[in-house]
Amino acid sequence: MAIGWGTIGIEWEKPIFIAFVRTCRFTHEMLQSNGEFTINVPVGNFPRKAIGFLGSKSGRDMDKIAEAGLTLVEPNIISVPGLKEFPLTLECRVLYQQQQNDHELNEDIKRRFYTMETADHTAFYAEIVAAYVIED
Repeated sequence: MAIGWGTIGIEWEKPIFIAFVRTCRFTHEMLQSNGEFTINVPVGNFPRKAIGFLGSKSGRDMDKIAEAGLTLVEPNIISVPGLKEFPLTLECRVLYQQQQNDHELNEDIKRRFYTMETADHTAFYAEIVAAYVIED
């Protein structure tokens, strides 16, 4: 999944990655059905164009990984693979999710960032169950 919003912290005495995903995205649908994901962070020399491509296309319409020329790597614990070209990998399993309450948002933020087309977000709180660097 390509995401623009996320954070790392400690919750319930566990390392947690929180991904904020718009409800209208294919990523949201996939997280609802599987509940596992990897965060793959580019390090060093990486295909910069692939990031823009992954963030602008939907996996609902195509095999983004193949189209971007990226390589899947089997995970250690969860069911979702990592990406060889973005080697810093966090394997995550969703523990909790919370729908954003748009009534609580500042009016300026609502006007600027939310329309009927963009919808709101769900915060997926996921335990980081493995963290590693994919090596050749």
